[in-house]
Amino acid sequence: MNLIDKKQVREMMKQGKLKDVNDIQEVLKEQFGELIEEMLESELDHELGYSKYDYREKETTNSRNGKREKQLRSNYGNIEIEVPRDREGEFEPQIVKKNQRDISSIDDQVLSMYAKGMTVRDIQAHLQDLYGVDASPTLISGITDKIVPLIKEWQNRPLSRVYAHVVMDAVHYKVRQDGRIVNKAAYMAIGIDL
Repeated sequence: MNLIDKKQVREMMKQGKLKDVNDIQEVLKEQFGELIEEMLESELDHELGYSKYDYREKETTNSRNGKREKQLRSNYGNIEIEVPRDREGEFEPQIVKKNQRDISSIDDQVLSMYAKGMTVRDIQAHLQDLYGVDASPTLISGITDKIVPLIKEWQNRPLSRVYAHVVMDAVHYKVRQDGRIVNKAAYMAIGIDL
């Protein structure tokens, strides 16, 4: 799973693959589908107690048993994903449950968890409150360990030396810190390059 960088976007535009917002939405849809698949793989790793190619650490009679296709409705439109299976049929995915077909709210929630810099415990509480998913800290760490490098890559991408226009803004909010209420600000900068 690779995030598309600026050069790839420009190349796709030159090739005529990105002409309008619908094309961009298709790219986002593919990336979101890959993200869901990675999370499901991590869930199965946690369930079985070993990663995909690390069967030497296997302490169970259960094992992987291929994948099955599943159609989901999301904010990006219909997404087709491959859900991993286990041989004994005990794997009950929590991110996208067995009979769940509509995940239109989960995409924003998953992205918001990382965008807010939430801790493992915060993410655990978030999943429990919104979806009734009882995810262990180990499971959440496994999921974030697979996704964090992609986020870090995006956060550390090189910025342009010059921007034609920069908009800066802040959202002010009150938080409890050290037993008292204090004002905090979340800053945002949007730059339009040349």
